[in-house]
Amino acid sequence: MKRQAMKSGSPVSRNDIIKLQIEDLNHEGEGVGRYKGFTVFAPGAAPGDEIIARVISVQKNYARALLQDIVIPSPFRVTPSCPHYTECGGCQLQHISYPEQLRLKQKMVQDAVTRIAGLDVPALPIIGADNPWQYRNKAQLPVGWEGGKVITGFYARRTHRIVNLQSCRIQHPANDLAAATVRRIIQELNIPIYNESRHTGLIRHILARTSFTTGEILLVLITNGHTFPWRREFVKLARNNLPNLAGIVQNINTRRGNVILGTEEKTLWGKPFIIERIGSLSFRVSSRSFFQVNPGQTEKLYAKAKEYAALTGKETVFDLYCGTGTISLFLADRAAKVVGVEITAAAVEDARANAALNAITNAEFHAGPAEKIVPALFRQGYHADVVVVDPPRKGCDQTLLQTITAMQPARLVYISCNPATLARDLAFLYANGFQPREIQPVDMFPHTYHVECVTLMSKVEK
Repeated sequence: MKRQAMKSGSPVSRNDIIKLQIEDLNHEGEGVGRYKGFTVFAPGAAPGDEIIARVISVQKNYARALLQDIVIPSPFRVTPSCPHYTECGGCQLQHISYPEQLRLKQKMVQDAVTRIAGLDVPALPIIGADNPWQYRNKAQLPVGWEGGKVITGFYARRTHRIVNLQSCRIQHPANDLAAATVRRIIQELNIPIYNESRHTGLIRHILARTSFTTGEILLVLITNGHTFPWRREFVKLARNNLPNLAGIVQNINTRRGNVILGTEEKTLWGKPFIIERIGSLSFRVSSRSFFQVNPGQTEKLYAKAKEYAALTGKETVFDLYCGTGTISLFLADRAAKVVGVEITAAAVEDARANAALNAITNAEFHAGPAEKIVPALFRQGYHADVVVVDPPRKGCDQTLLQTITAMQPARLVYISCNPATLARDLAFLYANGFQPREIQPVDMFPHTYHVECVTLMSKVEK
């Protein structure tokens, strides 16, 4: 094979075998080393490792290399407990001890805020999980064929090849049972499997949600088509083999592409939701609900948000990107009024239902993009004393941030799943009169590179 020409200014070329001392992790959990001063990322490497690696790609400012051999192992390196870890893309940090994972995630947050935002604000010691295994209440699995057998699993890293998983160390065991049951039923009934390249076949993904509170399971079949001729047989077999089955839903997605869930659903049997509890509150969780996947850590996260909000019972609180209203309702007992805004109409319906379920009457919810709804509410005379934002990974829209700063709330609580976009937005808010006080990282997703943060900001009095 002809070697890739050396990139200008790079001391490495594709297929070079190099020795690296791993110094850190990047934001995707890859080891970071330097070869003749040039940055090289190595998946599966741990800080403190000395490794031999093969270069697989070279960009202007960095290269990526695959670990070939460990010359000197890091003192923090451990043996992954999952047999699929080296090929599955679900986890990235199982080869690093859990205490060291926590330290590295805290450092990741601190580095992002210092480097990107240029702010001197402390990232507090991260809140770790009491049990970093079997914490996920939701499994979302592609379905395929391998060797004449139906398989489900996660995609191999940087591919759409399904790694056949019989169990997952970070999933609730009931989700594993649901996946195994669906595989057997699909095989027995000979239901056609979706082919991504041809856009043919029926079953695309399965989704299982398990309540840590009740043990109930919601089973969702994502199909490339509206009809499901196997409905009666499928329901019978699933009910016979899955204890605590709450309902079976068909989600219809006939589009090409990577979006998993469609917008149309049919309830094949039972109820289209489960009930989960956070603290003293109950929440209805459906197939498309945004609901944190780690209930134990979620309660810690929300408790910190409530502490930062410092409510006295007199405040109007805006909860933006509110999902199914979990944070809104968690704060409602100490607020005069909570106003939730969420782009997904189905989530807003769930939020209203959750308010009714918990007999909460001081919360209202609006459906639409926060960057449009909040300015419109502000023009109508709405005002927030405290604002809570929990945006997706891309962070907040700048129009929304401008409206928040114009509203001049006393406190702003920013919940983020992406340290880089958090840092970017903190810099904007700081430039517009809000001082970051402290950042509390929370490990919502052990053994992955993801980290959640709660940041307290307060208005600077002039």
